Amino acid sequence: MKTVTLLRHAKSGWDEPVSRDFDRPLNAKGKRAAQRVGEYLRHEHLEFDHIVASPAVRVVETLEHVATGLGETIAPAWDKRVYLASAESLLDVIQEADDSYSHLLIAGHNPGLEDLIMMLVPEGAEGTARYEVEEKFPTASIAEISLPVDHWEDVRANKGALARFVRPRDLDPALGPDGN
Repeated sequence: MKTVTLLRHAKSGWDEPVSRDFDRPLNAKGKRAAQRVGEYLRHEHLEFDHIVASPAVRVVETLEHVATGLGETIAPAWDKRVYLASAESLLDVIQEADDSYSHLLIAGHNPGLEDLIMMLVPEGAEGTARYEVEEKFPTASIAEISLPVDHWEDVRANKGALARFVRPRDLDPALGPDGN
């Protein structure tokens, strides 16, 4: 059994002018949400064997604040392919993972992450979490997918189970769409 957890970057700031989308930083709410997600990961004792992340500023900052909440250093493998990647490109990244890893964390962007969840978790899967993700995979949300494979290269569409879907607003209502 392999597990992949997907983390969408936290809310970024549009107020600060940047020359490239790649350089857009987090806003204050995004920083709080990312730290809260890190606290949740610590509380749930979630550990990852390997982290692959987009090198975009908002993902780098998200992981820095997650690390603060987690209380430990995060040292991802920065992979430019994850920046604004499609579901298919993200699947390639997963399938190329070393089999010595049992739990991957992929930190990146929508719509690729949401599309990957829809690709891996079959429609009609048990529970309502898939439908909630389909409605919206908000910033700083995590989705954990269990995959019944021994080798990452065997990960295929419609073979996963959504084991966990957590939004920042689930952890703190002030981090929801109506919060400040």
